[in-house]
Amino acid sequence: MKFSINDKVIKELTEIQLKVLKDNIFTEELENDLSLRINWVVDRKIADSIKKLKEEWLPKLGDLDIKQIPVDDLEFAKLIFKQKEYKDRSSRDLIPPEKFKLNEVLDFK
Repeated sequence: MKFSINDKVIKELTEIQLKVLKDNIFTEELENDLSLRINWVVDRKIADSIKKLKEEWLPKLGDLDIKQIPVDDLEFAKLIFKQKEYKDRSSRDLIPPEKFKLNEVLDFK
């Protein structure tokens, strides 16, 4: 059994791994069970990411004078992605961290 994303195999189960799984999952349900589990993980990651977007952006939207905020999570995400200040993870990580003095962080005197 192979798992792929965009035609790239990301995980391939050996026969012994499949047998191990079949020890606890009905053979007839294995494919459906694994599909449900993968979908659950991806859905949780999306939900966690939307939660972080809301934590970061709800205060900012008020400052940007945006009055109508969508209730639907994906519509909310679309609104955020349209903001010129928005940066995805890769873009944020390109920003150099703020410089600080070591004695300020460690409270040396």
